[in-house]
Amino acid sequence: EHLVESGGGLVQDGGSLRLSCAEPGLPFINYGVGWFRRAPGKEREFVGYISSRGFTTHYADSVKGRFTISRDVAKKAVYLQMNTLKPEDTAVYYCAADVHGTSDVATPQGYDYWGQGTQVTVSS
Repeated sequence: EHLVESGGGLVQDGGSLRLSCAEPGLPFINYGVGWFRRAPGKEREFVGYISSRGFTTHYADSVKGRFTISRDVAKKAVYLQMNTLKPEDTAVYYCAADVHGTSDVATPQGYDYWGQGTQVTVSS
């Protein structure tokens, strides 16, 4: 796999988790990384995006102010810090690489490589 997520788990309402997205299978090239999630019975949903050098980020309204995306270029890793988690944040979280430069970072179809996902469960 090109991307590998880790850091998921079970946390209580109001808690925090940090997800990691490692990129061992991709060469060191400039590309943006998006985070998406899929809750049971729902469509895949955009969470956030970070540009190739980390200067630009975008977030879904539902997570803005609670989630923060960062990247460590030297380690070829991207992180999703999730604070003040809510039960409605429960989902499988995926990171995805935008190698070709998508025109819409919130659209899953614009991404080229995906990880296998990591489960996040927030208990009430």
